[in-house]
Amino acid sequence: MSLNRREFIAIGGAAAAATALAPGLRLVELAQARSPDEAVTSLQRWGLLVDIGKCHDCDACVTACHEENGIQSHGRPATDAQWIRKVTLKDKQTGYVQTLPVMCQHCEHPPCVDVCPTGASFKRADGIVLVDKHICIGCRYCMMACPYKARSFVHEKTTEQKPHAPRGMGTVESCTLCVHRVDAGKIPACVEACNKDGNQAMVFGDLKDPNSAITKQLASAPSTQLRPDLNLNTGVRYRGI
Repeated sequence: MSLNRREFIAIGGAAAAATALAPGLRLVELAQARSPDEAVTSLQRWGLLVDIGKCHDCDACVTACHEENGIQSHGRPATDAQWIRKVTLKDKQTGYVQTLPVMCQHCEHPPCVDVCPTGASFKRADGIVLVDKHICIGCRYCMMACPYKARSFVHEKTTEQKPHAPRGMGTVESCTLCVHRVDAGKIPACVEACNKDGNQAMVFGDLKDPNSAITKQLASAPSTQLRPDLNLNTGVRYRGI
């Protein structure tokens, strides 16, 4: 998928700071495991920072997402489920090309939730936006409302499902930030794969924790949301666009 850079993002909402990287800063921030009996709390807000300068022309994050969540390709890129996809941006004036992973941005004010007629689309207290497949009627209003085109409709019968990622034909789905892993104190599969390959382009953590790696990273250099003009306060931020 190729988009003009200016069409894709309106730069201007950058959260900027110019302090040096804090000593001892970890690129990977482990989530704290939550007991199954423990309620999700708004004291945390999970987020993701993607450094485009470190994002190479690979699909390790996409492959890891598919393997972790049991997503299979049917050879139809236009309609296959894509919880995360690589997007190519090209500056028409300079010809400069960048690629970046795009997934559900886990907005603080998610349009998908606002338009869902059944309540299937919802946001957890910790900021993770999900779809309850049991009450999703497949109307796809949420897909139309999402400005990032981050949701997919399942056209085919699903097989080899993962217990932690139930899927169903006729429903809508999207990135869950690997909520099952987060609740178990782990990081999302895409982040793990990116770091394993040595790219270290993704940092995951608690945006409300001043000592978390992602908070320190966001404070250390400018970053931006995709479409900051929409005031959705996304949980996913980008650097280097």
